[in-house]
Amino acid sequence: MKEFSKRRVRLVFILSLLTTVISALWFFLAKSLDLHELSLYIGATVPFFITAAIISKVGNLTLARFIYLIAFNISVAITSSFIGKAGSVEFILMFAMALPFVFFSFRREKSYIVIFPALSMTLWFLLYLTDFNLFTVTKMDTSLADKYIYPVSLFTTAVLVTYQLIFFCLINARFYSNIQEQREDAIEASNAKSQFLSMMSHEIRTPMNAIIGLSHILGDTNPRPDQVENIEALNYSGKILLNLLNNVLDYSKMETRGVELDAIPTNVMTAVKQIKKIHEPGCLSKGITFNLEVDEELPTVHLDIVRLNQVINNLVTNAIKFTKTGSVTLRISKQEDRDGHVCMRTEIIDTGIGITKEQQENIWQPFTQASVSTNRLYGGTGLGLPIVKAVVEAMGSTVQIESELDKGSRFYFDLELKAIAKESQNHSSGKKERNLNGRRILLVEDNKINIMVGKQILEKANLVVDVAYDGLMAVNMVKKNDYCAVLMDIQMPVMDGYTSSMEIRKFNTELPILALSASVFIEVKSKIEKSGMNGFIFKPFDPEDLYNRIEEVMDIPLAS
Repeated sequence: MKEFSKRRVRLVFILSLLTTVISALWFFLAKSLDLHELSLYIGATVPFFITAAIISKVGNLTLARFIYLIAFNISVAITSSFIGKAGSVEFILMFAMALPFVFFSFRREKSYIVIFPALSMTLWFLLYLTDFNLFTVTKMDTSLADKYIYPVSLFTTAVLVTYQLIFFCLINARFYSNIQEQREDAIEASNAKSQFLSMMSHEIRTPMNAIIGLSHILGDTNPRPDQVENIEALNYSGKILLNLLNNVLDYSKMETRGVELDAIPTNVMTAVKQIKKIHEPGCLSKGITFNLEVDEELPTVHLDIVRLNQVINNLVTNAIKFTKTGSVTLRISKQEDRDGHVCMRTEIIDTGIGITKEQQENIWQPFTQASVSTNRLYGGTGLGLPIVKAVVEAMGSTVQIESELDKGSRFYFDLELKAIAKESQNHSSGKKERNLNGRRILLVEDNKINIMVGKQILEKANLVVDVAYDGLMAVNMVKKNDYCAVLMDIQMPVMDGYTSSMEIRKFNTELPILALSASVFIEVKSKIEKSGMNGFIFKPFDPEDLYNRIEEVMDIPLAS
């Protein structure tokens, strides 16, 4: 009983009772027309329908449905054979043909859905083939059949088919109602997940901003030689944690919105040097070498370098993690150059543990690694490679893998990119000298450690830094003082960054305001723009990126 829905049990029970009533009416109609033999046949089917109703309630729904459908089809065919073509009784088989589609489960009982409509069609075909002599050659008077049976047949067909259509409509209405409810639940769950991830992003990125920022500060204060390695390890660990967090957030965004690309003119050689700087300390600590090979003939190309770096970082991190001896090589080379486009191949080669053919299919699945022991030995979320796959496919390519157990792996992909002319390169690569000396800036931040880190980073560029500890304090300070820019945290007590910016815009539309955001979600970016800010800087930030962004915002058209 548990395997059948209450709806299907109720349907079989009600139809069995309804058909019992209809059969009884046909029994009395046959009696009144002196069709004694036919009335006996019809009367004989009534117990079968009653039995089907009882058995369905008891719990053997399969047997109940079989009894009902066989008895109903045979009953209609016998009646049609006795009455002849003039009575049109065979049209009731239309109801029988459609009935299995609601009687049986599409998932578990597909064979029955084929068999019973075929039974109805076969009986209908045999009636016409035998000129309605399928069960008897004795026929009712044609005029009586036309006068009495024909309207009753049409009425019976109409009643049964109408009941069937109403039932289908109710099922569909309930189905779409459930879909709507499930859709609303899914949207609510998605929003809750986004809010949770946004909160977690903020809570994790805020202390990470202090860790990475302090490592930069310590590295610039002439540390002792024995301290340099510790500072580099601290900075490296912070960036690894940031990469892990970005993977989780990126996977969440990719599930809902796909991969968003933002291509810009990029010098690949310059862009990937930072990757070696990030990963080389990790290689040295394991006693392996990191090789960077970039084709000098590669031109400046139109490329989403942030996404490419994300792909390379994930692949290089994996390569280092699974390599105990030997080397990890990042090779970027030009394959073809035609019609203003260049085919660029990116390869990450290691001498690590390798991956078997069977495991190569599993590694692209989210939260999956080559084996359970891999996770125990090396850790990781299992999100790096799925993100790599999604990003590379969004760029119009596919990641290929060549690997041999205990000998190493080679991941590679080709990108067809638009090359940028040399004159455009020269024009776009011009750098202006930094000129922040003596400029006064307002840092709006409620976290004391981040205030300490932020002040030291900003003052290193000879900026004069004032601090506001909440949004309301920032509004009052902007009213009293002249600032070249405001660095505005988003989540603060008393008044948040959005409200504070909107209040400042009521009396000052020219002051550049940059959001210091620990959240990377689209909703946050949208709210930043609506509140009148000129842009945002993600936490944790690189000092050089922060200085460049401050300079840029001083030169761009200001919010109105």
